[in-house]
Amino acid sequence: MNSRATRTLLWVIWLALLIWGATGVVHRLTEGRDLANYGSYVPWGLWVAAYIYFIGLSAGAFLLSCLIYVFGMTKLERLARLALFTAAITLPMALFCIWFDLGQMWRNYEVFTRPNWTSMMTWMVWLYSVYFLLILVELYVDLRRPWAGSDPRAWQHRKRRILRVLGSIGVPLAISFDGGVGALFATLGAKPLWHTGLFPVLFLTGALVSGWALILAVTSLLGEYDESQRVEMTRILSRIVLAMLLFDLLLEWAKFSIPMWYGVGPEDTALKTLLFGETWWVFWIFHMLLGSVIPVILLITKPTSRGATFAAGGLIAVTFMAVRLNIVIPGQVLAPTLKGLADAYQDTRLQFSYMPSAYEWSVVAFVTAAGIGAMYLGKRLLPLTEA
Repeated sequence: MNSRATRTLLWVIWLALLIWGATGVVHRLTEGRDLANYGSYVPWGLWVAAYIYFIGLSAGAFLLSCLIYVFGMTKLERLARLALFTAAITLPMALFCIWFDLGQMWRNYEVFTRPNWTSMMTWMVWLYSVYFLLILVELYVDLRRPWAGSDPRAWQHRKRRILRVLGSIGVPLAISFDGGVGALFATLGAKPLWHTGLFPVLFLTGALVSGWALILAVTSLLGEYDESQRVEMTRILSRIVLAMLLFDLLLEWAKFSIPMWYGVGPEDTALKTLLFGETWWVFWIFHMLLGSVIPVILLITKPTSRGATFAAGGLIAVTFMAVRLNIVIPGQVLAPTLKGLADAYQDTRLQFSYMPSAYEWSVVAFVTAAGIGAMYLGKRLLPLTEA
């Protein structure tokens, strides 16, 4: 298939996602959440999983820019602006997903007008706001051209110094809010699958893996880089993504193996159901095969190939949604808080089972299509890949 036909096909797919997604958004705004498949026993579903997925992409992309601005990885310098812009786009995508999940969508402003400072959610929203403003300031500084008649070298030196300071502020911010999402889950003692000190660390490493993999895929897809420069950048980024993916899998092994060692307790039963129950394919096919085994092979054997790095980065970034789904959903459906509660009452909203409806997927499709559209416009209008 030639490049023109490929572009046409991509435009058709994007437009189909946007139109399908728009129908879901209209239903959400006019009919509420009645078409969603979650209920009283399973109150968090696909939209919460999409929220933590996009938050991870944003934090990971932003921390890559910090790796360049703050820690001086000059060989990846041309990726910094692209990573910053990606972080700026994926954060609103995450917040829109969780906004659609709210029972009272139009009262979201009250977290600013009437904040409850004992709530971790309040702290996260305020951190998101500061973080987003910081990204916009960094983008403004990075995109700004030197004044007429000024010394370009002095301007570049001053700009790097400002970006280093802003990035240094952003590192603890990004770590705090992404690890804070993991802490929010981990503090729920009634949910055995979530109640672990590993969760904040797993959320952070997951953000690094998925966010950096996304930048690797985008870098391999773009044609603006000199070939020798592209090879050097993809070689370095491939090694970083590979190392982080293997480290994340090691943490995941600890998360599974320790509770299952003696084969007793609610965690053991829940984890075995997650691995070998009705939705086993989410873990083994999407996460392990498509999101781990194939990318590892590609990154080891062809770390500089444009096609291989695009495939590896894209597979990791896209299939990491399966990891987020396996956090949110099994933690609710596999471990009822009270024994016998599942059979105590009979109603469509009182079930310990959940599968996202087409309506829920359509809303996520709209957010995804909107984010892709914003990335495309940014790429066309802004010098995101220039030195």
